[in-house]
Amino acid sequence: MGSGHWSTDVYNAANSYRASTGTSAFAYTDHVAASAPPSTWTAHPSLDPGNAGVRESRDSDEHPASTAIAVLFDVTGSMGSIPRTMQTKLPELFGLLLRKGYVQHPQIMFGGIGDATCDRVPLQVGQFESDNRMDEQLGNILLEGGGGGQLTESYELAMYFMARHTAMDCLEKRGRRGYLFLMGDELAYGKVKAREVREVIGDDLDEDIPLPQIVAELKAKFEVFHIVPAGAYHAADGKVEKFWRSLFGQNVIMLDDLDAVAETIAVTVGLAEEAIDLAEGLADLGENGTEDEAVRAVSAALEPVARSRTPVRASEAPADLDADGAAGRTRRL
Repeated sequence: MGSGHWSTDVYNAANSYRASTGTSAFAYTDHVAASAPPSTWTAHPSLDPGNAGVRESRDSDEHPASTAIAVLFDVTGSMGSIPRTMQTKLPELFGLLLRKGYVQHPQIMFGGIGDATCDRVPLQVGQFESDNRMDEQLGNILLEGGGGGQLTESYELAMYFMARHTAMDCLEKRGRRGYLFLMGDELAYGKVKAREVREVIGDDLDEDIPLPQIVAELKAKFEVFHIVPAGAYHAADGKVEKFWRSLFGQNVIMLDDLDAVAETIAVTVGLAEEAIDLAEGLADLGENGTEDEAVRAVSAALEPVARSRTPVRASEAPADLDADGAAGRTRRL
């Protein structure tokens, strides 16, 4: 996957059409909720991990040096608003990644995380996309809103899928890991359960996998960040930050403003690619029209990440950005 190019014009046209017809951007959730009892809900076929095989981020003539970026949200309880926020911010995300030259050829996957102990749809995973199909992908995520209420969700099941069911040319051809952003306010379970993997993904495992083992596999393929957004139900529980820092260290991002999720992801990628330092990223947000409150939230959230990074390198924006921005070369010195 990963062909085509992002167009803000196409995105705006789709939004205008939905507004004129009274259709939600999350039409699949609306349809399922209105037409079937929760006990029968299923993932959209395009995001069903049982039918996924391997999700691929591949180079092409259009995108000769692809970079895989995956964003998986907890869609239970109070976290269910995050995909809706992200859908409204897709132009900002791509505007920063492309127009500011953070990444030349991003291929982005979205997905949803629930609780395999009680939810009908505990895992949803899309494709790595370069064009407006990612808007459709977000809209097909089922916002189940469940969860077990015990401070744990099945993040480890998502980690298993990303570790063993993805293939990326950025890693295989260039030795550069992809980027994975997990987002949620609860803990992972202590092991990947063979029974849940069989039921949800379809793999037959001989035994459960301890959480540290699957995290090590995941880190070999992705640089992993975990975002804990303020306002989520368990965000203020110190156990949550402590747990995720034990797995991902300085790559745990405590974000005060839920509306700044897309900007936080974009600047984090820019830092990790060494295309910018934090001050330059914040300046880019200002130029992009980001509100001051959101800029301050990104600054506070990413200061620990920035301290571990050493800029800089040159990066080029692609030569075909249509309405999103003029082509050119951005050099950060």
